[in-house]
Amino acid sequence: MKEKMMDGLQRFSKAMFIPVLILPIAGILIALGNVFTNQRLIETVPFMDNPITTGFGTILSGSLVSILSNLGLIFCVGLTVGLAKKKKAEAGFTAVLGYLVFINAMNKFMELSGLLIEAESLQGTGQASVLGVQVLDMGVFLGILLGVVTAMVHNKYVDKEFNNAFQIYGGSRFVFIVLIPVVVLLAIAFTYIWPFFQMGINNLGVLINQSGNFGLFLYGMLERLLIPTGLHHLVYTPFLYSSLGGVQEVGGQIFEGARNIYFAEIADPNVAVLSPSVIWDARGISKMFGLIGACLAMYQTASPEKKQQAKAILIPAAVTSFIAGVTEPIEFSFMFIAPILFVVHSVLSGLSMVVLNLFNVRAIGPNGFIDFILYNIPLGQEKTNWIMYIVVGLMFFAIYYFTFRLLITKLNLKTIGREDDGQETKLYSKQDYKESKGSKDVATQTGTKDTGLASTIVGALGGADNIQSVTNCYTRLRLVLEEPDKVDESVLKNETGANGIIVKGQNVHVVYGLQVESVRKAVDKYLGIAEEE
Repeated sequence: MKEKMMDGLQRFSKAMFIPVLILPIAGILIALGNVFTNQRLIETVPFMDNPITTGFGTILSGSLVSILSNLGLIFCVGLTVGLAKKKKAEAGFTAVLGYLVFINAMNKFMELSGLLIEAESLQGTGQASVLGVQVLDMGVFLGILLGVVTAMVHNKYVDKEFNNAFQIYGGSRFVFIVLIPVVVLLAIAFTYIWPFFQMGINNLGVLINQSGNFGLFLYGMLERLLIPTGLHHLVYTPFLYSSLGGVQEVGGQIFEGARNIYFAEIADPNVAVLSPSVIWDARGISKMFGLIGACLAMYQTASPEKKQQAKAILIPAAVTSFIAGVTEPIEFSFMFIAPILFVVHSVLSGLSMVVLNLFNVRAIGPNGFIDFILYNIPLGQEKTNWIMYIVVGLMFFAIYYFTFRLLITKLNLKTIGREDDGQETKLYSKQDYKESKGSKDVATQTGTKDTGLASTIVGALGGADNIQSVTNCYTRLRLVLEEPDKVDESVLKNETGANGIIVKGQNVHVVYGLQVESVRKAVDKYLGIAEEE
């Protein structure tokens, strides 16, 4: 039962990547639009003071903010596509239809029941206008609910076919036929059920906010501790996209969730200081500063004869963490061989968010230095207090360095460069680092017709017959295997460049970093998995 539940959570977590990873792109483009309308920058660069550039910036920011007010639909389609086992495009189309049926069914039922509130502003009433239809304000949870339900119906009935005159009603058409009564009944049921859920969510938000910095500390610590399970996205997503992360009126519109709020505030020139809720997305201190200190500690405590090998491994991993916010290459270097360091890392990550909050830092810093620059510099020091973010970051660089160095030396932990005689110093494959090509080697292999890498990966996973499904998230190849015991971890690490392997029941995660997309495509091609599937 426990394994089945974990399997479901794993599938749900990786499906969440489809909507979650697309939203930061919208945020970056909103920030870019803000650059063209930034009054201080316009005063500094007079060339930008013209209707073409300012108009472009206004249109860019304004058009993308609309995404934030329609997250329910985005999550509904994204989750359905992620959870659908086949015919994903048809599943996504069915999700849109189901979403439209739900909101209109709920609206009509509330109208017949006399539950619709007549007010100039729906703020605080528990109701909202979704795609122009007044319904209960379920926010992103509506999209999550309908995405899961639509995917379940799709997976169960998409292969249903009929003969003769009824043949036209088979497949995805039959899915929609079944989905209609399910969605209508859900709309009626949630008219009565959702207010209790909303009360619980609000109470949880109040509890977390009343817990103050302790609640923030737990949030930051758990977000890191759950990395090995792949379920850490379930910790931060509700705070970024639901009322748990705050509710704020920006430019006459109501936004829920830390990320939605600050995206809207970026596009609004009338906002003087970003809302305090931005702290829920300030998860970048450990990525940009802390783990760099950890890498320095591991390098300096490495055996003299292995320092060059350790440097070749740690520098690319540190750069990836600092620039792009991808921490798994570093975390996997000590997660299993020295678990106490990973626990300390999680504690310090939570503590760093508390310190930022104590200094009233409003800087945006979820995913490394590139995001940090694009978001904060154009907004200015007054709006974000980004300079203090760097000060706190340097402080935690030192804390990580001295803490890791002390623990490594006092406990004689076998981190990179401190392995016992006969053990290899490695994180990536030897080819990746000895030839100083990093991820380019893997990308080059997967971009050609040569299927050698894919063949090796599939062989190390127990062969094609052992693989039930293949997907990927931002850094991991996620698989469901018939017999996980057949996995050859040494081949995956030494010959294919994997940073780490996690086995949870039949779910196997192989960490490849930023090149995972090309790796998955190569594996798909080798297995003969069609693009649309």
